[in-house]
Amino acid sequence: MANFRQITPFMYVPDIVAGEAFLGKLGFRTLSTYGDYRYMEREGCGIRVMQNSGDDGAPPGNRRFAYYVDVCDVDALYREWQPFLATFPPGDVHGPGNKPYGQRELCILAPDGNVLTFGQPVNVASLPT
Repeated sequence: MANFRQITPFMYVPDIVAGEAFLGKLGFRTLSTYGDYRYMEREGCGIRVMQNSGDDGAPPGNRRFAYYVDVCDVDALYREWQPFLATFPPGDVHGPGNKPYGQRELCILAPDGNVLTFGQPVNVASLPT
């Protein structure tokens, strides 16, 4: 009998209210709140959001720590989020685009510096060389 169910990442943010609002605009809903912690979910995929707490917190987003979310249709998400993503500074949204390693990806740099990437597999043979 399989025992593993899922892996749920922690995202550390400098402002829990702003972090929760950002993910809310991407369609995640808050299922649990406890102090500076939120458990948020969209379509069965969860993320645990925690506010940094001084020297005891994780380093703030530095464009190196990324969250990769496997999805079925990146382009559908882009169309859904396009009005929101249009408000981002140039260069903070990349894609959707095909990658040479067989993924179609949409990368979003959150205002706090965290990078979220949404990707789906594509036919590698059909990609340009």
